[in-house]
Amino acid sequence: MTRPGFASVVLDVDSTLSGVEGIDWLAARRDGGLGAKVASLTERAMRGEMPLSAVYGERLKMVNPSRDDVSALADMYQSMLAPGAAQAVRKLHDAGRRVVVVSGGIREAILPLASSLGIAAGEVHGVRVTFTPEGRFASYDAASPLTTSDGKRTVVEQLALPKRVLAVGDGATDLAMKPAVDMFAAFTGFVNRAAVVASADATVDSFDQITELALG
Repeated sequence: MTRPGFASVVLDVDSTLSGVEGIDWLAARRDGGLGAKVASLTERAMRGEMPLSAVYGERLKMVNPSRDDVSALADMYQSMLAPGAAQAVRKLHDAGRRVVVVSGGIREAILPLASSLGIAAGEVHGVRVTFTPEGRFASYDAASPLTTSDGKRTVVEQLALPKRVLAVGDGATDLAMKPAVDMFAAFTGFVNRAAVVASADATVDSFDQITELALG
Protein backbone atom coordinates (compact mmCIF):
# COMPACT_ATOMS: atom_id res chain seq x y z
CA MET A 1 0.00 0.00 0.00
CA THR A 2 1.37 3.41 -0.96
CA ARG A 3 1.85 5.74 1.97
CA PRO A 4 0.15 9.16 1.81
CA GLY A 5 2.19 12.28 1.43
CA PHE A 6 5.82 12.09 0.36
CA ALA A 7 8.51 9.46 0.79
CA SER A 8 11.37 11.99 0.62
CA VAL A 9 11.75 15.57 1.83
CA VAL A 10 14.50 17.87 0.54
CA LEU A 11 15.29 20.82 2.80
CA ASP A 12 17.20 24.00 2.09
CA VAL A 13 19.23 25.47 4.96
CA ASP A 14 19.72 29.24 4.70
CA SER A 15 16.46 31.06 5.54
CA THR A 16 14.63 27.72 5.66
CA LEU A 17 16.03 25.21 8.14
CA SER A 18 17.82 28.09 9.88
CA GLY A 19 17.08 31.80 9.93
CA VAL A 20 20.55 32.72 8.66
CA GLU A 21 21.97 33.49 5.22
CA GLY A 22 25.38 32.01 5.90
CA ILE A 23 27.57 33.99 3.53
CA ASP A 24 25.80 37.23 4.47
CA TRP A 25 26.35 36.53 8.16
CA LEU A 26 30.03 35.85 7.55
CA ALA A 27 30.36 39.07 5.54
CA ALA A 28 28.67 41.10 8.27
CA ARG A 29 31.52 40.12 10.61
CA ARG A 30 33.88 42.12 8.42
CA ASP A 31 34.36 45.89 8.45
CA GLY A 32 33.79 48.41 5.70
CA GLY A 33 30.22 47.71 4.63
CA LEU A 34 31.07 44.32 3.15
CA GLY A 35 27.97 42.81 4.72
CA ALA A 36 25.60 45.02 2.75
CA LYS A 37 27.45 44.42 -0.50
CA VAL A 38 27.43 40.64 -0.14
CA ALA A 39 23.81 40.60 1.06
CA SER A 40 22.79 42.51 -2.06
CA LEU A 41 24.48 39.95 -4.29
CA THR A 42 22.86 37.09 -2.39
CA GLU A 43 19.39 38.59 -2.60
CA ARG A 44 19.68 39.22 -6.35
CA ALA A 45 20.71 35.60 -6.88
CA MET A 46 17.94 34.26 -4.64
CA ARG A 47 15.35 36.34 -6.52
CA GLY A 48 16.67 34.90 -9.76
CA GLU A 49 17.88 38.26 -11.06
CA MET A 50 21.40 36.98 -11.69
CA PRO A 51 22.98 33.51 -11.89
CA LEU A 52 24.41 32.15 -8.66
CA SER A 53 27.58 31.13 -10.48
CA ALA A 54 28.24 34.82 -11.18
CA VAL A 55 28.44 35.66 -7.48
CA TYR A 56 29.38 32.46 -5.62
CA GLY A 57 33.15 32.63 -5.90
CA GLU A 58 33.17 36.42 -5.73
CA ARG A 59 31.38 36.43 -2.39
CA LEU A 60 33.73 33.84 -0.88
CA LYS A 61 36.75 35.75 -2.12
CA MET A 62 35.48 38.96 -0.54
CA VAL A 63 34.60 37.29 2.77
CA ASN A 64 37.66 35.02 2.90
CA PRO A 65 36.25 32.93 5.78
CA SER A 66 38.66 31.24 8.14
CA ARG A 67 38.10 27.87 9.81
CA ASP A 68 37.11 29.74 12.96
CA ASP A 69 34.59 31.81 10.98
CA VAL A 70 32.99 28.67 9.59
CA SER A 71 32.87 27.14 13.05
CA ALA A 72 31.12 30.27 14.34
CA LEU A 73 28.64 30.03 11.47
CA ALA A 74 27.93 26.42 12.42
CA ASP A 75 27.03 27.61 15.92
CA MET A 76 24.83 30.37 14.51
CA TYR A 77 22.96 27.96 12.25
CA GLN A 78 22.07 25.90 15.30
CA SER A 79 21.09 28.88 17.45
CA MET A 80 18.80 30.17 14.68
CA LEU A 81 17.14 26.83 13.96
CA ALA A 82 13.62 27.30 12.62
CA PRO A 83 10.92 26.79 15.28
CA GLY A 84 9.61 23.25 15.19
CA ALA A 85 12.30 22.01 12.80
CA ALA A 86 13.79 19.45 15.18
CA GLN A 87 10.38 17.99 15.97
CA ALA A 88 9.46 17.93 12.27
CA VAL A 89 12.57 16.03 11.24
CA ARG A 90 12.04 13.55 14.06
CA LYS A 91 8.42 12.95 13.01
CA LEU A 92 9.45 12.49 9.38
CA HIS A 93 12.15 10.01 10.33
CA ASP A 94 9.78 8.15 12.67
CA ALA A 95 7.31 7.86 9.80
CA GLY A 96 9.98 6.32 7.59
CA ARG A 97 10.50 9.35 5.39
CA ARG A 98 13.92 10.16 3.97
CA VAL A 99 15.12 13.68 4.83
CA VAL A 100 18.00 15.21 2.89
CA VAL A 101 19.63 18.62 3.05
CA VAL A 102 20.57 20.30 -0.23
CA SER A 103 22.21 23.69 0.18
CA GLY A 104 24.44 26.10 -1.64
CA GLY A 105 25.98 26.90 1.74
CA ILE A 106 29.25 25.74 3.23
CA ARG A 107 28.92 22.04 4.01
CA GLU A 108 31.35 22.18 6.95
CA ALA A 109 29.11 24.74 8.65
CA ILE A 110 25.93 22.76 7.96
CA LEU A 111 27.09 19.34 9.18
CA PRO A 112 26.83 20.08 12.93
CA LEU A 113 23.28 21.39 12.46
CA ALA A 114 22.29 18.31 10.50
CA SER A 115 23.88 16.03 13.09
CA SER A 116 21.92 17.70 15.88
CA LEU A 117 18.73 16.90 13.94
CA GLY A 118 19.66 13.27 13.40
CA ILE A 119 20.39 13.75 9.70
CA ALA A 120 23.39 11.67 8.65
CA ALA A 121 26.37 13.32 6.99
CA GLY A 122 25.71 11.33 3.83
CA GLU A 123 22.36 13.08 3.50
CA VAL A 124 23.94 16.54 3.63
CA HIS A 125 24.83 18.15 0.30
CA GLY A 126 26.63 21.49 0.36
CA VAL A 127 29.74 23.16 -1.02
CA ARG A 128 32.99 21.99 0.52
CA VAL A 129 35.67 24.51 1.49
CA THR A 130 39.28 23.89 2.42
CA PHE A 131 41.69 25.72 4.70
CA THR A 132 45.43 26.15 5.06
CA PRO A 133 47.15 24.41 7.98
CA GLU A 134 46.89 27.75 9.80
CA GLY A 135 43.11 27.79 9.34
CA ARG A 136 42.90 30.40 6.60
CA PHE A 137 40.53 30.01 3.66
CA ALA A 138 42.20 28.14 0.81
CA SER A 139 39.58 27.17 -1.75
CA TYR A 140 36.09 25.88 -2.42
CA ASP A 141 34.69 23.19 -4.66
CA ALA A 142 34.08 25.32 -7.75
CA ALA A 143 33.01 22.20 -9.65
CA SER A 144 30.07 21.61 -7.34
CA PRO A 145 26.73 22.01 -9.10
CA LEU A 146 25.52 23.75 -5.94
CA THR A 147 27.49 26.86 -6.94
CA THR A 148 25.13 27.30 -9.91
CA SER A 149 21.52 28.44 -10.18
CA ASP A 150 20.20 25.05 -11.34
CA GLY A 151 22.58 22.93 -9.29
CA LYS A 152 20.09 21.79 -6.68
CA ARG A 153 18.02 20.17 -9.39
CA THR A 154 21.14 18.35 -10.61
CA VAL A 155 21.89 17.05 -7.13
CA VAL A 156 18.32 15.89 -6.53
CA GLU A 157 18.26 14.09 -9.86
CA GLN A 158 21.51 12.33 -9.00
CA LEU A 159 20.19 11.22 -5.62
CA ALA A 160 17.30 9.30 -7.20
CA LEU A 161 15.24 9.74 -4.03
CA PRO A 162 12.27 7.50 -3.20
CA LYS A 163 9.08 8.89 -4.74
CA ARG A 164 7.18 11.02 -4.05
CA VAL A 165 9.59 13.89 -3.37
CA LEU A 166 8.77 17.17 -1.63
CA ALA A 167 11.31 20.01 -1.80
CA VAL A 168 11.18 23.03 0.50
CA GLY A 169 13.14 26.28 0.22
CA ASP A 170 12.93 30.05 -0.03
CA GLY A 171 14.97 31.07 -3.07
CA ALA A 172 15.21 30.80 -6.84
CA THR A 173 17.87 28.10 -6.53
CA ASP A 174 15.36 26.03 -4.54
CA LEU A 175 12.60 26.68 -7.07
CA ALA A 176 14.95 25.27 -9.70
CA MET A 177 14.39 21.83 -8.13
CA LYS A 178 10.77 21.85 -9.27
CA PRO A 179 11.26 19.79 -12.48
CA ALA A 180 13.02 17.07 -10.44
CA VAL A 181 10.51 16.75 -7.58
CA ASP A 182 6.82 16.05 -7.24
CA MET A 183 6.09 19.23 -5.29
CA PHE A 184 8.01 22.39 -4.44
CA ALA A 185 6.87 24.35 -1.40
CA ALA A 186 8.09 27.91 -0.90
CA PHE A 187 9.09 28.47 2.73
CA THR A 188 8.18 31.98 3.95
CA GLY A 189 8.95 31.58 7.65
CA PHE A 190 11.98 33.86 7.41
CA VAL A 191 11.75 35.65 4.06
CA ASN A 192 9.04 35.95 1.43
CA ARG A 193 10.26 36.23 -2.16
CA ALA A 194 7.25 36.98 -4.33
CA ALA A 195 8.64 35.45 -7.52
CA VAL A 196 9.42 32.18 -5.75
CA VAL A 197 6.01 32.02 -4.06
CA ALA A 198 4.25 32.74 -7.36
CA SER A 199 5.88 29.75 -9.07
CA ALA A 200 5.71 27.31 -6.15
CA ASP A 201 3.23 24.45 -5.90
CA ALA A 202 2.50 25.35 -2.29
CA THR A 203 3.52 27.87 0.37
CA VAL A 204 4.43 27.02 3.97
CA ASP A 205 5.54 29.29 6.77
CA SER A 206 6.27 26.76 9.51
CA PHE A 207 7.73 23.31 9.97
CA ASP A 208 4.42 22.12 11.36
CA GLN A 209 2.96 22.83 7.93
CA ILE A 210 5.87 21.02 6.26
CA THR A 211 5.21 17.95 8.41
CA GLU A 212 1.49 18.01 7.63
CA LEU A 213 2.19 18.35 3.92
CA ALA A 214 4.85 15.65 3.89
CA LEU A 215 2.90 13.05 5.85
CA GLY A 216 -0.40 13.68 4.08
